[in-house]
Amino acid sequence: MPEHFVNFERSPKRIRVAFGGKTIVDTTDGLIVYERGHVPVYYFPRDDVAMDLLTGTDHSTHCPFKGDASYFTVNAGGQTAENAVWSYEQPFDEAAGLKDYLAFYWKKMDAWHEEDEEVFVHARSPKVRVDILDSSRPVRIELGGITVAETTRARFLFETGLPTRYYIPRDDVIAELRPSETETNCPYKGTASYHHVQVGAKTFEDIVWFYRDPVHESAGIKDYLCFFNEQVDAVFVDGVEQEKPKTKWS
Repeated sequence: MPEHFVNFERSPKRIRVAFGGKTIVDTTDGLIVYERGHVPVYYFPRDDVAMDLLTGTDHSTHCPFKGDASYFTVNAGGQTAENAVWSYEQPFDEAAGLKDYLAFYWKKMDAWHEEDEEVFVHARSPKVRVDILDSSRPVRIELGGITVAETTRARFLFETGLPTRYYIPRDDVIAELRPSETETNCPYKGTASYHHVQVGAKTFEDIVWFYRDPVHESAGIKDYLCFFNEQVDAVFVDGVEQEKPKTKWS
């Protein structure tokens, strides 16, 4: 198993964090911290945080790689987010660069912006790339023992660290789709909506997703439909059945 690591790099982006109608952070000197087993996390210099809206608490946690974290509660606009902020006041040597920086629990804040674009879920890593390519290669999806989609107009999405996803025009999806209330957020693509698929008497829940209004980098998949490779019977590309990826959705 690879050794644990904590790395960080400066971000040139203007980053803002809002809560209770107030701007809690406004900085162009943030850090992106990469730690094995964790999503990227933004840390902000104390001078760029509205410290007058933060109150220290007795809560603390210990990280064997970074040190002891102290916590703060945010009070703004009549709203309270308890222990939503942490800081390593005396970090270990390997994390010394985090001294005088603070980090926020993403979901406890109301909104996050990189420049003027709202971002979701967690800090976007510059190490992650999303490529969307038109392809005329035949793609066919089988589910419930039948073909539910077949196209030569797919858009292949290649995202760092994830399996290839095949986004298919709606006109080329044969399946009976039923609306779902499920939504998920991706920092690199936006907010996904879902469909169930009905095959005979069986319902396959939330097995198809699409983006009504993707972020700029992923505009090419707007309103295209994508099936979970992991959950369908089979995905064929160029007539060859693709190996099912092993992911958290398997």
